Amino acid sequence: MSDKTTIGVGMVGYAFMGRVHSQAWRSVGAFFDLPLAPRMAVLAGRSKERTEAAAAQLGWDAVETDWRALVQRDDVQIVDICTPGDSHAEIAIAALAAGKHVICEKPLANTVAEAEAMVRAAAEAPGKSMVAFNYRRVPAVALARRYVEEGKLGEIRHVRTQYLQDWIVDPEFPLVWRLQKDKAGAGALGDIGSHIVDAAEFITGQHVVGVSALTETFIKQRPLAGESAGLGATRTEAMGEVTVDDAALFIGRMSGGALASFEATRFATGRKNAMRIEINGQLGSLAFDFESMNELWFSSGGGFERILVTEPDHPYVGAWWPPGHGLGYEHTFTHEIKDFLEAIATGTDPVPSFADGLRVQRVLEAVERSAAEGSRYTNVED
Repeated sequence: MSDKTTIGVGMVGYAFMGRVHSQAWRSVGAFFDLPLAPRMAVLAGRSKERTEAAAAQLGWDAVETDWRALVQRDDVQIVDICTPGDSHAEIAIAALAAGKHVICEKPLANTVAEAEAMVRAAAEAPGKSMVAFNYRRVPAVALARRYVEEGKLGEIRHVRTQYLQDWIVDPEFPLVWRLQKDKAGAGALGDIGSHIVDAAEFITGQHVVGVSALTETFIKQRPLAGESAGLGATRTEAMGEVTVDDAALFIGRMSGGALASFEATRFATGRKNAMRIEINGQLGSLAFDFESMNELWFSSGGGFERILVTEPDHPYVGAWWPPGHGLGYEHTFTHEIKDFLEAIATGTDPVPSFADGLRVQRVLEAVERSAAEGSRYTNVED
């Protein structure tokens, strides 16, 4: 890669998402023939000591304790935002104004207004921008989209999705930032519900146009989190209010006429990361479950056939291992970084765009309005 143009990357945040993004930046050039060579230039975090420790562990060259300094650095051309949602808009808008390319974790923002401001900034900026819905880059999900585009399902009639986790079933689990609306924007709805909305739209090529929703917070108070604020946070004896949903359930209609159902919960005991989608069409059906992420199930009407998505002609797979050697969660981030770098190099618009992220944000807001109004059918664009 020494003969390729180097492009400097600055990342804000180093917790869960920061770790997987760092893995992607480190590995992408080793497996894909890229037009650009990313350099992990600088990592930003609030604590100098912890940021330096994270940079040393994850492979970043330098650190900043203020993201504002990071976006102004001459050795940074790409800003990667891996912070909680309450800071996405401010960082992205500043980075775009500074002429940087921006990749931002999902959901795009905490509100529609913030997402709209980000879309406007992206439209006016010279840099490229993308929202990081990584599940689009699961080879089986990308293959499902290919099947729909090839007409193998015919007219789409049903879209059935779930995202099931159980990591906060224990009432003693502490009040981390993901359970606070001012930081996270929403609970299961925004954190994992956004993924299944985007996946449904990506695979079918249709948009959610209206919803009827219910949400619930099963545990209203939790012990306050201690010094650590990640998924494995420590706790204190004091209690705090949970201000987001624990679960969201909604039905909807797609722009092509299909009927859709969506369920997002972090209270499905025994389910760790079951992101599931089934599409039923006039000519066939397909089904996917991330807990078996290298498999896609397809039916042309005579029962379902299991497809092991590890062949070199399957999306992304040819860069990796021999057939039958499965990929994992971290590879989806490598794929999105690969696509982002290629878009920057060719001057094309990356997908999903900030506009795509805004559309998902509007669905999430419509779900919240519908649930607040007693599951009333709510148009997404209202």
